[in-house]
Amino acid sequence: MNTLYGEVSSHLLKTSEKIKLLVCDVDGVFSDGRIYLGNDGEELKAFHTKDGLGIKSLGNSGVDVAIITGRTSAIVKNRMTALNVKHIIQGQENKLPALIDLAKELNLALTQIAYIGDDVPDIACIKAVGLGIAVQDAHPLTLHAADYITFTRGGFGAVRETCDLIMQSQNNLDKVAGASL
Repeated sequence: MNTLYGEVSSHLLKTSEKIKLLVCDVDGVFSDGRIYLGNDGEELKAFHTKDGLGIKSLGNSGVDVAIITGRTSAIVKNRMTALNVKHIIQGQENKLPALIDLAKELNLALTQIAYIGDDVPDIACIKAVGLGIAVQDAHPLTLHAADYITFTRGGFGAVRETCDLIMQSQNNLDKVAGASL
């Protein structure tokens, strides 16, 4: 079956129809994985506006969004708050317990959750959920664990692609609206 980004199996679209929560890693998914450090220790990250509009649109379509990341950063908190992400979980080197706790808190089955990641610490979450996603340039072990590999690289619209896939499978592409964020 064709999506906006390319051909996928009908099984993948059926799985995507059931998604109620998208959980994202940050570094290597929302960003390209690089961290810029200034002379005074200031940390900078680049976020793509396509991903921001995707997250806002997915929320408008009724699918909740969360992040679980191993690092802790005010930049991430500020960016996710601006995108109306309600569940911001930082400083989690072992992400699976945080994912399970979040599923329980939201009264969701793991099969109703999609998770997108890029590296080995994401594999347990990718395998645990209904729709496990790796960005195109993810670590090879992560690619092998995923149900879906994005056509787009991390930090360059892979989150938007994931949002569009879920919205297309749920017939909600008309919810894409607003300004780029």
